[in-house]
Amino acid sequence: MMKKRSIPASKASLVLFLCQMISALDVPLDSKLLEELLQPPTITRQSPKDYIVDPRENIVIQCEAKGKPPPSFSWTRNGTHFDIDKDAQVTMKPNSGTLVINIMNGGKAEAYEGIYQCTARNERGAAISNNIVVRPSRSPLWTKERLEPNQVREGDSLVLHCRPPVGLPPPIIFWMDNAFQRLPQSERVSQGLNGDLYFSNVQPEDTREDYICYARFNHTQTIQQKQPISVKVFSTKPVTQRQPVLLTPTGSTSTKVELRGNVLLLECIAAGIPTPVIRWIKEGGELPANRTFFENFKKTLKIIDVSEADSGNYKCIARNTLGSAHHVISVTVKAAPYWITAPRNLVLSPGEDGTLICRANGNPKPNINWLANGVPIAIAPEDPSRRVDGDTIIFSHVQERSSSVYQCNASNEYGYLLANAFVNVLAEPPRILTPANKLYQVIADSPALLDCAYFGSPKPEIEWFKGVKGSTLHGNEYVFHDNGTLEIPVAQKDSTGTYTCVARNELGKIQNEVQLEVKDPTVIIKQPEYKVIQRYGQVSFECIIKHDSTLLPAVIWLKDHDELPDDERFLVGKDNLTIMNVTDKDDGTYTCIVNTTLDSVSASAVLTVVAAPPTPAIIYARPNPPFDLELTGQLERSIELSWIPGDENNSPITNFVIEYEDGLHEPGVWHYQTEVPGTQTTVQLKLSPYVNYSFRVIAVNEIGRSQPSEPSEQYLTKSANPDENPSNVQGIGSEPDNLVITWKSLKGFQSNGPGLQYKVSWRQKDVDDEWTSVIVANVSKYIVSGTPTFVPYEIKVQALNDLGYAPEPSEVIGHSGEDLPMVAPGNVQVHVINSTLAKVHWDPVPVKTVRGHLQGYKVYYWKIQSLSRRSRRHVEKKILTFRGNKTFGMLPGLEPYSSYKLNVRVVNGKGEGPASPDKVFKTPEGVPSSPSFLKITNPTLDSLTLEWGSPTHPNGVLTSYILKFQPINNTHELGPLVEIRIPANESSLILKNLNYSTRYKFYFNAQTSVGSGSQITEEAVTIMDEAMASRQVDIATQGWFIGLMCAVALLILILLIVCFIRRNKGGKYPVKEKEDAHADPEIQPMKEDDGTFGEYSDAEDHKPLKKGSRTPSDRTVKKEDSDDSLVDYGEGVNGQFNEDGSFIGQYSGKKEKEPAEGNESSEAPSPVNAMNSFV
Repeated sequence: MMKKRSIPASKASLVLFLCQMISALDVPLDSKLLEELLQPPTITRQSPKDYIVDPRENIVIQCEAKGKPPPSFSWTRNGTHFDIDKDAQVTMKPNSGTLVINIMNGGKAEAYEGIYQCTARNERGAAISNNIVVRPSRSPLWTKERLEPNQVREGDSLVLHCRPPVGLPPPIIFWMDNAFQRLPQSERVSQGLNGDLYFSNVQPEDTREDYICYARFNHTQTIQQKQPISVKVFSTKPVTQRQPVLLTPTGSTSTKVELRGNVLLLECIAAGIPTPVIRWIKEGGELPANRTFFENFKKTLKIIDVSEADSGNYKCIARNTLGSAHHVISVTVKAAPYWITAPRNLVLSPGEDGTLICRANGNPKPNINWLANGVPIAIAPEDPSRRVDGDTIIFSHVQERSSSVYQCNASNEYGYLLANAFVNVLAEPPRILTPANKLYQVIADSPALLDCAYFGSPKPEIEWFKGVKGSTLHGNEYVFHDNGTLEIPVAQKDSTGTYTCVARNELGKIQNEVQLEVKDPTVIIKQPEYKVIQRYGQVSFECIIKHDSTLLPAVIWLKDHDELPDDERFLVGKDNLTIMNVTDKDDGTYTCIVNTTLDSVSASAVLTVVAAPPTPAIIYARPNPPFDLELTGQLERSIELSWIPGDENNSPITNFVIEYEDGLHEPGVWHYQTEVPGTQTTVQLKLSPYVNYSFRVIAVNEIGRSQPSEPSEQYLTKSANPDENPSNVQGIGSEPDNLVITWKSLKGFQSNGPGLQYKVSWRQKDVDDEWTSVIVANVSKYIVSGTPTFVPYEIKVQALNDLGYAPEPSEVIGHSGEDLPMVAPGNVQVHVINSTLAKVHWDPVPVKTVRGHLQGYKVYYWKIQSLSRRSRRHVEKKILTFRGNKTFGMLPGLEPYSSYKLNVRVVNGKGEGPASPDKVFKTPEGVPSSPSFLKITNPTLDSLTLEWGSPTHPNGVLTSYILKFQPINNTHELGPLVEIRIPANESSLILKNLNYSTRYKFYFNAQTSVGSGSQITEEAVTIMDEAMASRQVDIATQGWFIGLMCAVALLILILLIVCFIRRNKGGKYPVKEKEDAHADPEIQPMKEDDGTFGEYSDAEDHKPLKKGSRTPSDRTVKKEDSDDSLVDYGEGVNGQFNEDGSFIGQYSGKKEKEPAEGNESSEAPSPVNAMNSFV
């Protein structure tokens, strides 16, 4: 298959073509070159040969092609030209041959059924697509038939016929009951390949009236249902045992023809008591390993990817305790044509020769037919350079006019193959694609590769020169590659210079120059050295380098092959590394790495940190490595190793570490073997079979580890059976019909011999079934296909090699793949606890229908309507998940007086099952929210008009509104409370018979049958009588009145001082007592058992009047503002009334002060008001 290149789409097809050339002419993948070369068209995408379409959707018949110039497209339908311009329902995509047939806007898919073929054409030829047979899918209904009840004696066999309607493609058949539950199947009851339901022997539990055959048409996503079939089983005792008789196929022999590469399915279903067991054999041969599977309780033999070698006689044997029956199926494998050598695109130069070869095989052998530009070659225009010889076209001395697209058609009675292959004749002068004056830089004594990418037709000849006027390069010091590259195997300083590449053919000549610079190598002239340093000392490593003056080196220091610690004690200089205040953790290997753009060098040294010596004369160091290793006493599983210790360097050796290398499986890798005390110089080592051992010894003292000793001689142990089996064996299905068996493979030395393999065995748990085994290579996974959904399997994996098997492995339990749950929870019940909480119950689904690991249940619930409103809101489904096998759950946060729906679904590891039928429940009424607004307008001498809005959340059927109001005098005292009940359908009220120039406070709330909702409050003032106001003004202007007011003011001042003193002493004062006597009826002091007292509180929520309320201009009082007063009660209030009596005073944002703190009024500061305020 051709690989895609990362180049623009317009050039992709040319790359694909040129990659398949069989001539000597090669075309480099240069984007600029590809844009300029002419090419015949080639089909790059097309619809399948048998194209079944959905009749409900638009039909898209694909045909994409590439070429230069871009090809044009045309179509034939049923062998004649298809003029798409004359059919308004058909369009062709721009710059494409793809047809779009508009079915969704009035077209009928049946009208466009037929055989379509696309042609892509340009000046260099024409390519054609396969014949695309377009057919709309069909899902017909079952023909009506009268089904008689089946009355069967216990023990008899029975076949329930499905006979599904003929659809396109054929439907998938399955049997279910009225509750949409799949009917359980077993060795006794199973579905045949034709969809019929077979009973080897009927039992009383088979009696039921809802055997229903379903046909699922996947293409249209529809399911058709046959009428239910009734079966009644009559018990007869005793039930006579019977030997097997085949229900299908009938007779003793039958034949079967299958095509190469397909799946072969053979079926045998038998009757008998006890239920027969089916076994399959191939006469004169073995069933093919790794391609054979048994399905439907071994009643179906499945062989995948069949070939001619699978032809033969297959025998099924049905056996029970009374005897056996058999049937022989003669299988013949035929083959549709398949490629041996498909024709490949041919690119030639003028005058060259070439061939197109088309070889295919099949059974029967296919016929080969050639076409040129879509026309049979026998009637195509003559081409003197072309000669057809059976499956080969021979081209001689081609010219540019010989460019064409040829088609090879290989066909027999089972199908055909069609391949396009073009012959593209190019005449192009030489081109050099390498950029001019490209600079190459290399290090001395390394190879230099100078590119000269070229193209031309005929293929140009390449020559290299050094310098502009130098002689042609030749000799052993140069290597000339076919792609034009000049290689200098060992470049020296004198190789520096200009090199000229010349390309020439009969159409022209071109040259290009490149530059080569040879640099001096980078060298570390002073490397870091091994250092031993005492703790808390200072150490430096040098790394002095010499490099080419034109290259910039970068020096990096590593510790133990990793970055240096982020520690200010490490100081990196230009040519050294210094470590200050050395500690034990600084012990390790330090590496200096020098990088340039062309090379890299490194050098390492070890730092050993030791404790300060007791005397300056003693130097402590790591021990020297052991030496003179010797192997003696060689046995199959053990050997003795001895050695001579090295110098301990003033620190006693505490132990020796023995390591081994397996030269057979992991050469160069050393593994820990064992360790012995420092006083021991010999050790008996245990060995494993089939390992080529080498040993080395490392001495250890308090300072550290020595360098490893030199390796011992090698010792190869003999092979043996594996001692152990793979670990971590698991069986988890990845699909509903498979079981993925995985394990941790043995390591090389655990194989104990060559030819490590694994025997994978499995059988269904709790079923009297034999083990199925397969031997696989040294892998760690095997997939068993065709398993039932989510059933337990016993699994074991045994290691083996060329010498035999490992011990019998232990069994583990796995499960085949999960599938979505089959059924929904039943008996869903809802118990409404209160207006916002409900409890849902359901019955658990049967364990077998979960088809996976039960994870829990999901409850989907959503509000469908508020019973107090007609409008519907956007449905927002809520989901609650209840883990495990719970059968109930609580649904919180419900809205009162609403209608809800819910359903319940079971969840496993694959996902969710079907939903239970939607359950509708209703929540009872609750108390309403506060009215949406309350505004007071049209004040007169004795009346006020109240208007309000219904509650935002009625939470039920409103029964009435409750209005309470009371007057407030200038000392903030509350008058008697009046309560009025207003019908729920009212939205305004005129209160009459009120006192003039009086402030009233209103409390307003709505009620349902459950109770009262939260209230909102508002305050308003009736207007005063103008005549009385005039008289009051006249009195206020009298002198005696002014003198009286001054006396009263003095008296009030004295009283305020007294009250202030008493308050500071904690006493009560009259205003407070008055407020206690006239408390807000909605605010009751808390009882003693609530933990509080009924004393006065200055919390703002308990004040009858509040300051700082800001009422909107339309007098609407919102819920959050309902506790605030209409106006402020503070000094400087500029409140007054308009001509219509409406209040237009300014509002203050200050909070209400205690009434005893001063004389405050909400009215305008007229003399009358001043007088009234002192009363």
